[in-house]
Parts: sequence; C-alpha cells; structure tokens
Amino acid sequence: MEYDVVIVGAGPSGLAAAIRLKQLTQQHQHEISVCVIEKGSEVGAHILSGAVLEPRALHELIPDWKDKGAPLNTAVTREQFMFLREKGSTSLPVFLLPPAMHNAGNYIISLGNLCRWLAEQAETLGVEIFPGFTAAEVLFDEQGAVKGVATGDMGVDKEGKQTDAFEPGIELYAKYTFLAEGCRGSLGKQIIERFNLRDGAQPQTYGIGIKELWEIDPSKHEQGLALHTAGWPLDRHTYGGSFLYHLEDNQVAVGFVVGLDYENPWLSPFNEFQRFKIHPQIRPIFEGGRRIAYGARALNEGGLQSLPKLTFPGGVLVGCEAGTLNMPKIKGTHTAMKSGMLAAEAAFNALQNSSAGGDELSAYTDAFNNSWVYEELKKARNVRPAFKWGLWGGTLYTGLDQTLLRGNAPWTIKHAHADHETLKPVADCRKIEYPAPDGKITFDRSSSVFVSNTNHEENQPCHLTLKDKSVPITVNLKLYEAPEQRYCPAGVYEIIEDENSNPVLQINAQNCVHCKTCDIKDPTQNIIWVTPRGGDGPNYPNM
Repeated sequence: MEYDVVIVGAGPSGLAAAIRLKQLTQQHQHEISVCVIEKGSEVGAHILSGAVLEPRALHELIPDWKDKGAPLNTAVTREQFMFLREKGSTSLPVFLLPPAMHNAGNYIISLGNLCRWLAEQAETLGVEIFPGFTAAEVLFDEQGAVKGVATGDMGVDKEGKQTDAFEPGIELYAKYTFLAEGCRGSLGKQIIERFNLRDGAQPQTYGIGIKELWEIDPSKHEQGLALHTAGWPLDRHTYGGSFLYHLEDNQVAVGFVVGLDYENPWLSPFNEFQRFKIHPQIRPIFEGGRRIAYGARALNEGGLQSLPKLTFPGGVLVGCEAGTLNMPKIKGTHTAMKSGMLAAEAAFNALQNSSAGGDELSAYTDAFNNSWVYEELKKARNVRPAFKWGLWGGTLYTGLDQTLLRGNAPWTIKHAHADHETLKPVADCRKIEYPAPDGKITFDRSSSVFVSNTNHEENQPCHLTLKDKSVPITVNLKLYEAPEQRYCPAGVYEIIEDENSNPVLQINAQNCVHCKTCDIKDPTQNIIWVTPRGGDGPNYPNM
C-alpha cells in the first residue's frame, strides 16, 4: 500500500501531524494521502499520561475545539505542592513555584480520550487510521533512505513457525515516514542508531510513571485540584514525585514518577508508589474509594540537550519519540502536538513541490528551532540535570534558574550519564523493605496488571528478547540481585529455579504493559523490546 505520508503511532504528535497535513490539503487544494497505524487495539488503548494539558497547541490546531466537543471538561481551579516527610509534610505556597509549574488555563484530562477525539477529527478530514497493526520493520530503498514500514506477521507461534492463521505483514510505502511511537519507540531506537542521530547530543534520561485511576468518596473530591508532591518515600538522592489530579465524576488520577537514573538496585518504583499512598496526608483521600484502572509508561526527561537530530533520509521523529517533554512543566502533550504540526507543514511543502521523498526534511528542523517548543525546552534545559545534586540542591537550583533567571542562564548543565549506567552493586546498597499490600489502598503487581486490561496471545514469539541469555544470571543476578524483578511495574521478570535447582530468568511477557522500562534500565542493555502481535498489550479505558 502506498501513501504520501505514513505515521507510526496514534498518539498526540502523530494525530496532530495527520490533522495538520489534511488541513493543508484542503487549504491549498493539493491532495495528500495520509495513513496512521497504531499498535493498540484501538486509538487510546496504549495512551497513558497524568495528565494536565496546556491547550496551546490544540488552540493552534483546532481553534474551535470546544464547539467540536473536545474532552477537556475540568479546568485546573486550585493547585497545591507538598514536600513529604515520612510522617508529615510541608506545603509550599503556590506563588513561590516557578512560573512553568503554574497551571492557570490548563485542563485535567484523560489523554487517551483526547487521542480518541483527535482520531475522529483526523478521520473526518480523510486520514486512514489502522489500529491493531504494529510497525515491526523499517523499509529502506536502494540508497538507504526510509521508504516506509512493514506491519508484523500474524499467526506465528512461539517457535516462530507459521500457524494455520498466518497472515503476512503489509508493506506500507511512503514518501515520508513519521515516527511517533512515543517514548523509547522500538523503530525510533533503530533509526537513531542507524543514522547516528544522537551524535553531539547528551544521553537521554528517563523516568517511569506509574498511574492509577480511582473513584473516591464525593466528600473528598475537589474537581479541578492539581496536587504535586516531592520527597518521601524516595531518598534525597533519587529523583521523583507524585501527582493527584481531581477529574470529573469523583475520579482522581494518582501517579508516581521515579527517575530511572536511580542507583539502588533494591528500589522498586511500583512499591515506592504503593508506599506513597499510605502517607498520612495521602491515605485518607483513597479510604472508602475504589481503584478502577492501572498502567505505567516511561517518559523522556532529558530535555533540549538530549534531543537527537529530528530528521533522517525519508522521515522524521516527532513528539516523545524525539523527547520533547518539558520537565519543569511536567507536560509533554502540547510540545508533542506542535512538533507533529511543524513536521507536517515541512512535509506538505515538500510534497506540494513534487518531492519524490527520500530526502531529509531540513525545513522541519529549522521550523522546530524557531518555534515556541524550542524556546520552552531551552528555558527548561537545566532543571532535570540539576537534580544530580539531590532533592534540596536540585530544588534550590530550580528556584534560581526558573524564578530569578527565567531559564535564561548562560550555561547548560550536562546530564551525568545514561540511566542504565547508574546501578550500584547490591553489596554497596541498603536493602529496601516494602510493606505488604493491603488490597484496599495498596496492591500487588498481579492485581494491578489485571485492571490494566492487558492481554497478549501466549502462542507468539516473546517480544522481550535477550541479546545473551546468560547475562541475567551471570551479571544481573550476581551483581544486582536481578533488578529487572523490581524495576518492571508488571511482574514480567522473575528468577525461578530449573529442574537442577539452578536460577533462571522467566519472562512473563503476557503481563507486559509496554512501558519500556526494561529496555531503558537493564544495566548491560541486554533486553531489547520489540513489538508483539498487533492489538496486544494494555487496554486503558480513561487514562
């Protein structure tokens, strides 16, 4: 199948790009064919974010979004920020927060529902959207430029053999291919390595965000409240914090982010999140309530200095595929959407001038570097790396950088390392003991994966692959007590004994919520995440 533009991923950046391309075709009477493929069972099934939306890009893309029924139902009406101690807390007056952290004019939303709505707008304009299809392979022309993607074969068993249900993948040819897979996209990772797009960039750094959706006692609900915390249960050298966003219908989105540059291999981001909920200031919010959804996703934290080159022969990186999240704002949807729009405009102009594709859309890079996205990321660039000085050092520096200097410091702080390089041997670290889940406020991984509606066909090749099958035992278990058992928020990795009582790594791939943490944090980069069968994975309802 041939298109002018193929977009991989129906998230905010991919859908914004698709909509913008079709808007331009209408404005200039120059038809362009656009296809979006999405690995989730439906648009929004794999979308997870906090989320507070800054609607700037949405205003630009669809100015009449209110009239068209965009699901922005809850404006932020009150903000609160607390530093937590184990038994107490200190509230920071909102007026002392850096300007980037203020949320006046923003909305508490379900990003999955926004993407479902964006998909409707895109289809109305003539975009073809195919959910349930994974982009499993990048296709190249004779000159080495990207010429599209191929979807994964269906009906292949665990041994890689064709079953009676076998259906070959489809090759989708494009003049330009937009990679919009989100953070740590599997094809984007390959393209970045193939074309050396990270040359001159600092290491990307990531966080793992774990989220639950609750229905709480109406007497405890305050629609429009956005609460953030820092501090306990994390130690002062581990980056992270929480959010509680009060949506409509007595629902609260609660989440916890841990920077994946943490050092202690005993640390479990999932259990830190569960422990956070038993804090005296937090637990009462959920007592008498009901958890209705769970999920997890990695997020880019590196900022401007970690951005790769955005273009390659035949295509572009957009949104979190590139890493456009604004860390001080704790937001990336508006920047992701704008990057997709800028790429769309560059591609349309090239196609309008009869481009045959295969070239680099340098106009996209130029437009990005002259956009408000670049300006935002430039002002935010020093916040995340400053936390290598710990919670208090990073907080004090952020106040200086964002409040006094307004992000205009004449220096750029470098990231110290890649996340997979930071773990210390267990012998050098304090073991962390986590309380047992109570099944009311705190939970185990198995029950959490259940409410993520995750499903994988078991008779298929494992999508969590190992470069060397001996490494999990000879390196990870020996030095770090198998940290994959703890950094995975879905219980995918488990050390068991074989028939000879020798330890082996068991991979429960059916539990995977596609967060990509293992692909990022594995200390030897031995774990490689590849796409499973199309439509598999979590099915998030309102996340």
